Amino acid sequence: MRVAMFGYQTWGHRTLQALIDAGHEVALVVTHPKSDHAYERIWADSVADLAEANGIRVLLRNRPDDDELLAELKTAELDLIVANNWRTWLPPEIFDLPRHGTLNIHDSLLPSYAGFSPLIWALVNGEPEVGVTAHMMDGELDAGDIVLQRAIPVGPADTTTDLFHRTVDLIAPITAEAIRLIETGYTPVPQDRSKASFFHKRAARDSLIDWTWPVEDIERLVRAQSDPYPNAFAYHRGEELRITKASVSRGNYGGTPGRIFIKEDDGVVIVAGPAARRGRSPGLLVERVRTADGTESAAGDYFTTMGGYLTDRP
Repeated sequence: MRVAMFGYQTWGHRTLQALIDAGHEVALVVTHPKSDHAYERIWADSVADLAEANGIRVLLRNRPDDDELLAELKTAELDLIVANNWRTWLPPEIFDLPRHGTLNIHDSLLPSYAGFSPLIWALVNGEPEVGVTAHMMDGELDAGDIVLQRAIPVGPADTTTDLFHRTVDLIAPITAEAIRLIETGYTPVPQDRSKASFFHKRAARDSLIDWTWPVEDIERLVRAQSDPYPNAFAYHRGEELRITKASVSRGNYGGTPGRIFIKEDDGVVIVAGPAARRGRSPGLLVERVRTADGTESAAGDYFTTMGGYLTDRP
């Protein structure tokens, strides 16, 4: 097929490589300029570099709404556009332009977790599985008919980093198979919009620990914000303190959420939960922390005395 590719970061890089490896004629690649956003500096394999290394024309755009881009797409006489991790909406004059329309690859099990950072949100929410969906683009973001979908289970100790590596490895085979289905014929599966959810971009505030959350949710937040993502954090004595490893305590502890309470095993328990005052639920067993200057240490070495609080502000 003669295709154009819209994409960014490692997700887009894997998609473009899949198109090249499958022998498709890639007429044009459109990608975003490099960004200083915390979540866009990681998994940042360059789509532009890969395209240029393969002699493919590249256009850098923040938004796809200029006459030059539309003219190039029309001139290319495309069979298909393939998109992955394109960060803004594509208008219908673009996604309807090719003979077969536009195929989007999204790293969630649509219709759930449309939008941004789906793996992080899914892990925080305790989903039993995550995955990748290939769907046809329409006028609503991540809402078009499904061509193909693959799921992987989420284990009890998995981090978002683990899930990223397992889902990104699905991109190439899903892209290749979805295009084969489009070429040979398939039955589109409409998304059940009653099950849809849509999530915003994550920012620093989304990694700040709320000690009134159920402790199981906080423990998943720590795993969801695994390195190289910005870690889950709180403030201790006016300074940011990142929690890099934690688990649910064995014992039940009561008091005020955020209280630095007691040592257990190799960690230190922080009182947590919406019913912490009743003393019938576990706390968060913090095992490793990282200070604002990047120093990482065992929680037992950092918290030399008990008492005081981890808070949501300096």
